[in-house]
Amino acid sequence: MNIGIFDSGSGGLTVMRALDRALPKENFIYLGDHANAPYGDRSAEDIYALTLRSVERLFQNDCSLVILACNTAAARALRRLQHTWLPTAYPGRRVLGVIVPVVEEVTGMRWVADQTPVARPQTAAPVAVGVFATRQTVESGAFAGEIHKRAAHVEVWQQACPDLVPLIEDDAATSKVEAAVGGYVARLEQQMHGRSPDVCILGCTHYPLIEPLFRKALPAATRILSQPEVTARSLVAYLDRHREFSFPSGGQRTFLTTGDPTLASRIASRFYGRDVAFVATA
Repeated sequence: MNIGIFDSGSGGLTVMRALDRALPKENFIYLGDHANAPYGDRSAEDIYALTLRSVERLFQNDCSLVILACNTAAARALRRLQHTWLPTAYPGRRVLGVIVPVVEEVTGMRWVADQTPVARPQTAAPVAVGVFATRQTVESGAFAGEIHKRAAHVEVWQQACPDLVPLIEDDAATSKVEAAVGGYVARLEQQMHGRSPDVCILGCTHYPLIEPLFRKALPAATRILSQPEVTARSLVAYLDRHREFSFPSGGQRTFLTTGDPTLASRIASRFYGRDVAFVATA
């Protein structure tokens, strides 16, 4: 059996890279829906249908567990998949996302099976949280909603960044990306009336590639969360609790795409850190 990693395109490879390091003996299958990317400006219904189709592909490739390494898919499709489709279609399997692990990191609180938050630790959570994400992720309110379930006092500001994914995918000049990041940070701080966030969530798996530009634009005191690293730590802990989804063996890596495998392979090395050979899937 395998663990599936799904993204609308190549951004989820930043998560895959962190999982490589954290779980080297697990078998992973990555599926990028490059033919339909990006998801950020699609309707919620389109996102759900495309995500469901890709999760089912991964289940058909012997994945017992699938990680939605796409914030837009996790925001718009995860809960619906978990509650309305998975229990009847694949009752013995699981779908997880990349939003909740970051929320738990921010608030210091995890959510247990009966939906009761674990007692809050003595160390206070950050008071002001800034979220940079795609339009659909921002409009879903997923980050703010999950944070407020655990820590209602935490203030959350969100900024949609519609230009960033296309700029990253096109390997745009650093100066152009830096200008866009600076503009989005300025807009967030305008929302906050000049205040700066205590912690910043880069709510798109493309954004770790340009984290240094966010670091440059944000105050030095603002903590930036690495979503891939947080997700990797969370999955390690999950597999420790749920051994039935862990099948450590040869550490095989398979990369599937709904698009052009040559193009997907060429782009992937920037996200994954080494050469990747994608294979087309129907």
